Amino acid sequence: MAGNAREPGVSVASRVLAVLGAFDASHDRLTLSEIARRSGQPLATAHRLVAELERWGGLTRADDGAYGIGRRLWDVGTLARVERDLRDVASPFLQDVHRTTRETVHLAVRDGLHALYVDRLVDRTTAQVLSRAGARLPLHATAVGRVLLAHAPGDVVRAALTDPVRVTPHTITEPGRLHREVAEVRRRGFARTAEEMTSGAWSVAVPIALPGGGVVASLGIVVASPRRDLVRLVPVLQVAANGIGRELPPGWTPT
Repeated sequence: MAGNAREPGVSVASRVLAVLGAFDASHDRLTLSEIARRSGQPLATAHRLVAELERWGGLTRADDGAYGIGRRLWDVGTLARVERDLRDVASPFLQDVHRTTRETVHLAVRDGLHALYVDRLVDRTTAQVLSRAGARLPLHATAVGRVLLAHAPGDVVRAALTDPVRVTPHTITEPGRLHREVAEVRRRGFARTAEEMTSGAWSVAVPIALPGGGVVASLGIVVASPRRDLVRLVPVLQVAANGIGRELPPGWTPT
């Protein structure tokens, strides 16, 4: 990127990263002024950096003037090991689950206090959900995230449940209840959520573990009707999750 940092101690790279960091799953389209505000930069600086990122293909500009993440960044992101290894191994299993259930299927790993969605296959009749490949959503509010939380270190569990955000009116945010939910997920081997991340969406998920090792990812299904018995979908997910775990390289970790 061209240009010089004018604030002492602030590099151009830091400014560019701040611009990109303004985007997240809940803010995937932003105006220039919103980018400046969320990145903590002067409007003129944000304008210059956004223009360069757009020329490079890192950002795209819609007809209404709003900006979004561009294909160039997606291409770079898919080179990450967690994307390449896990998606390559899991892809046929996700397709099997999708063909069997005709529902939206999710594959996720833990990224700090969030579930990073590595891949998904979508059923068009399912409620519009916030998750998509590359999205990072709170661990406590999604089935795939709750599975990952149930198998995370104690300090991660405590941090995730200290001040959980309420995403919808149905999101469980009471720490004591969430601790019990996480313990129950660990005991029974799967997680269920009901409209906690998106209104009109119910989900179920299971862990993906390496043979003789720990949980490294989670596999889930989202449905649009509460009438469908989610527990009956668990065996389908478990068969696929076991297959993915067996096919991953020994010692694989989502790093």
